[in-house]
Amino acid sequence: MKKNVMDTLRERGFIKQTVFEEDLYKLLGSESVPFYIGFDPTADSLHVGHFLQLIAMKHMQDAGHRPIALIGGGTGMIGDPSGRTDMRSMMTRETVDFHCECFKKQMSKFIDFEGENGALMVNNADWLMNLNYIEFLRDIGVHFSVNKMLSAECFKSRYERGLSFFEFNYMLMQAYDFLVLYKKYGCKLELGGDDQWSNILAGADLIRRKEQQPAFAMTFTLLTTSDGRKMGKTAKGAVWLDENKTSPYEFYQYWRNVDDADVEKCLKLLTFLPLEEIAELCAHQDERINAAKERLAMELTKMVHGEEKAEDAAKQAKAAFGGDAENMPSAEIPADTESVCDAMVLANAAKSKSEARRLIEGGGVRIDDEKISDVNAQIPRNAREKGEFVLHKGKKVHIRILMK
Repeated sequence: MKKNVMDTLRERGFIKQTVFEEDLYKLLGSESVPFYIGFDPTADSLHVGHFLQLIAMKHMQDAGHRPIALIGGGTGMIGDPSGRTDMRSMMTRETVDFHCECFKKQMSKFIDFEGENGALMVNNADWLMNLNYIEFLRDIGVHFSVNKMLSAECFKSRYERGLSFFEFNYMLMQAYDFLVLYKKYGCKLELGGDDQWSNILAGADLIRRKEQQPAFAMTFTLLTTSDGRKMGKTAKGAVWLDENKTSPYEFYQYWRNVDDADVEKCLKLLTFLPLEEIAELCAHQDERINAAKERLAMELTKMVHGEEKAEDAAKQAKAAFGGDAENMPSAEIPADTESVCDAMVLANAAKSKSEARRLIEGGGVRIDDEKISDVNAQIPRNAREKGEFVLHKGKKVHIRILMK
């Protein structure tokens, strides 16, 4: 007998909240259930924050359920107030369409858009952009209590700073999405991060009130570190799935360097390795945990960038830490570059000269084996004569610099 996907999701640590849990468990164990997850098209690439949703979709699809990836082309023009302290800028339809294409390409590495329970990608702009406001209020707004909405966490956190009526509509729009997908595709379940609980629940409630039919909500634990910070952020910004925004090497290094306390959680949530194997990899909380980190980095980089690029990234990482300059990540800078600060900016080891100076003042910069302590230091003469050197930034970034 096929395993119920809720058991899989629960034992790997995904599930945070559900409603009508017993009914949902029975439903998922007895038939193919169309479900959806919403993606906000604010960039031309998905990032690490979306990773967990993609893996959950894959678990669901492997268990026979049909994924619907909803791109928020309409709601994205308003912006979700959840977890935000400001209003989001609005995008053109052309921009949103381009982002949709980028998303589909990246999602195809995780979920299948072909076959019997092949995934669908839909854009809520198709039904939200031409809504008749009066009809919408009479048909949908009548089912919402303002008092109840104001008690929702996503509004409470913004209430004191100022919440526009524009954004206040977001919950109604997202709930309406669920209703449309229920009517068009028989979608009975919405999934998402736990910060979306109020919005997801509103959609399930709307279907139950309006259609007198069962609909379900389930949220996942957020991908956070053991001390509660959201994962997927670096000093340079978000960790993207697009290699032009975050290189396979940087992507690999991000996972290779997660805290010891987060390795087991990440392996359970983000890979498909059997739980027994994960338990073995994480059995020892000493230097042996590094093997688990390497496995995590390899598995995720392979999923996103393919085996060849994952192996290259692993080689580069070993080279950087083992001093093998041939396989180390490299950067070219003009041969007439003189200052260390300039070299760091040109090699993308620092965003700006001021950041380069701060790193030097903090004692974290070396050229080959020479520590740089003067913010105005020139590249050492022997390095310039050789035409290459290794730039070390802290303990984790090592770049072979070629002066051409």
